[in-house]
Amino acid sequence: MIELAETAGLSAAIAGASSLPVANVAAKVRTVVAGMLAGADSIDDLDVLRSGGTARVLGGVRAPSTIGTFLRSFTHGHVLQLHAAHRRLLGGLATKVPGLVGTDDLVFVDVDDTIRQVHGHAKDGAGFGYSGVRGLNALITTISTPSSAPVVAECSLRRGSTRSGKGADWHIKRALTTLRAVTGANQRAWVRGDSAFATAKNVHTAIKAGAWFSFTIPAWPTVNKAISQIPDDSWTPIQYPNAIWDDEAQQWVSQAEVAETDFVAFVSKKTDQQVACRLVVRRVKRLGEAPSTDQGELFTVYRHHAFITNTTLSAVQADSFHRSHAIVEQVIAELKAGPLAHLPSGKFAANAAWLACAVMAFNISRAAAVAAGTGKARMATVLRQIIATPARLATTGRRLIMHLPTRWPWAQAWTNLWDTAIGPPLAATS
Repeated sequence: MIELAETAGLSAAIAGASSLPVANVAAKVRTVVAGMLAGADSIDDLDVLRSGGTARVLGGVRAPSTIGTFLRSFTHGHVLQLHAAHRRLLGGLATKVPGLVGTDDLVFVDVDDTIRQVHGHAKDGAGFGYSGVRGLNALITTISTPSSAPVVAECSLRRGSTRSGKGADWHIKRALTTLRAVTGANQRAWVRGDSAFATAKNVHTAIKAGAWFSFTIPAWPTVNKAISQIPDDSWTPIQYPNAIWDDEAQQWVSQAEVAETDFVAFVSKKTDQQVACRLVVRRVKRLGEAPSTDQGELFTVYRHHAFITNTTLSAVQADSFHRSHAIVEQVIAELKAGPLAHLPSGKFAANAAWLACAVMAFNISRAAAVAAGTGKARMATVLRQIIATPARLATTGRRLIMHLPTRWPWAQAWTNLWDTAIGPPLAATS
């Protein structure tokens, strides 16, 4: 898998982007990324690379103590350089594995953030955010299509008390630029976010880039007024493929109705910052006893989920695609179950560098899954089926040979990955 990353330009990207005054920067970043792919979620865990025959296969593995010192040498500027290397690597992986980002007409750019809880008072930048726990805030932006699993386009570590939407327009702009570099200009980009990112800056960033947008919008007075004026015969019933657990209502929901109306968002701002768009609303009937409310009978019987958008799709299609924004939350959950289980250093820049390495590892594992023919397999699955190879190592003629076990279920997937890693780039299909 690291060979796949190397042929996609991992070391070259790091060496070309980094000005960190430390020896062997590429080799040390490579050690961190390889350790994360092997299941490490802390600096000490990187020692897994020096166990068994792993060090013989990888070569150039650095000790955890060396990596700890290395990460603490990062500054904010050096972290940005690491992000630049990550973008170059993503482009290389997309070239090496053409199916990494699908060729669908639509490609989604999803933005979301999460609080990674930390402990102790030595963590730079830690604070209490919207989750009520003390931690650091990680902003994640992903790229996906209806037929392909997401990859991480941009990431940023922020103070724990940072508001979710702060500075998100800058990250969305960079993610759209990365998207064009990876996929070209033939696909329609669609920026999606939840209510924390429903800001005029984010919407205008999408519009200036020629992209569609859809952002969940809070229950502002203007939103409630617009919903109340939708005629009752305008609602279109929709049937969910599977029931959905609704945390707010604490019940399973399987039916809903969708309608839309014209809407002007951000009316509190200057005229040139206001956005004329569509307000698409999904309403779900309350199955239990309706709570008391001062919003009138309409809001007593139904719960409403609204978002603003400039798409030209029908309201039903737009609602279906917008709800798929939750895919970015799956990416965050996967990262937090893996390399982001901990932010291992007391220094903020070191943790920011750790996050950058984590998204590199995530994208490499995603590319490996596609190259192996296992589609949308997650990092843990790739680790179990492909990375943790039960092979016997032998040396002959100064060559290292891996003997795979007989009747190994994932031998073909491993072979597919190997052929992709050492072979020339595959021809892109359309």
